[in-house]
Amino acid sequence: LQLELLLLSFCHVLVVTEVQTKNEMCGRPPITDGIDESTLKRVYEVGEEVTLTCELGYLPSTATPRRIACSATGQWTNSDLTCSPKMCQIPRPLQALAMGRTEVPFKSVLNYTCDDGYVLQGANESRCLHDGTWSHPPPLCKAVSCALPKPPRDGKIVHDKTITGSTTMYGQGWTYECNPPKAPSYERGYCMADGNATEPPVCRDVSCSIPAGIPNGFITFAIMREHGYKEKVKYGCNEHYVLDGNAEIECQNTGNWSAKPICRAPCSVGIKRGRIFYNAKKLWIADLKPNRVLHGEIVVFYCLNRAEKCGYPVASTCNDGTLPIPECFEEPGKVEYTLRPKTLPSEIRMCAASPERPTSPTRTA
Repeated sequence: LQLELLLLSFCHVLVVTEVQTKNEMCGRPPITDGIDESTLKRVYEVGEEVTLTCELGYLPSTATPRRIACSATGQWTNSDLTCSPKMCQIPRPLQALAMGRTEVPFKSVLNYTCDDGYVLQGANESRCLHDGTWSHPPPLCKAVSCALPKPPRDGKIVHDKTITGSTTMYGQGWTYECNPPKAPSYERGYCMADGNATEPPVCRDVSCSIPAGIPNGFITFAIMREHGYKEKVKYGCNEHYVLDGNAEIECQNTGNWSAKPICRAPCSVGIKRGRIFYNAKKLWIADLKPNRVLHGEIVVFYCLNRAEKCGYPVASTCNDGTLPIPECFEEPGKVEYTLRPKTLPSEIRMCAASPERPTSPTRTA
């Protein structure tokens, strides 16, 4: 019995000793971003101290080094050290692209590219270094240049800008012209993004068919025949119709005419009773003689604000024979129009402001 007790006591001592040994160690200290961990060990004994410092490229939150110690509980004492990355100023020409930011933290990378037609001269990326400077300065984007274009056979080139030297820059253009009566297969050329100039066109004979008339209009002083490249024909409109588009059309290098104009129709004001504002005058509809407004002209109708008991104007525009009537306009009855005209929206007090609404609904007359 005595032997057994001794053995149990010995085992107890072993257990206690094992626990004590286990508690007399600390693992690697907990660290935050930017703290230098290159000199830290994996295991420390109770009482050992460690001085925490910031990595290269980070700024410490305290001026003096911070030491922490491994305590008897196997825990490290607290440290208030934080490490903030150093900042690099974004180059001023690029700040407009940085959405309000003027600086970026250590290790940030700027990647540079150039628009089409420009060649990058310098490094295509730059890194924010530990000392707050950039590894490379911003590069330059130099416009691609092209050798001067060749003129077409039987023709010439007219440059948009005066050319000096033997090259032209990306994006610059020119017009090809052929000796009359020939026309170029295409008229425009450019210095392209790949550094090549447009190949010269072919000069060829081109003619356009006899020009066609237009509805409600006519051709002025033209001989009805085929026309050559660059020849022109002029149109006019019948009385009270408004010409929409270029009055002249031109025979193009494709053998087709440029777009013909359109003669837009006048409108009639589709109410029998009421007052309107037209051509800088306030008119009763019966006094609009003839009842006609031209395409593009504006007619103002008067609507009633029932809540405020006042009138307000709503404008409508004649569009090729159609003049929409505002939805808010109410045509007065015959008796009201004849006997009580002073009560109409056009005659009573005008509202201080028109009622708020997203749009002015209209109905077609």
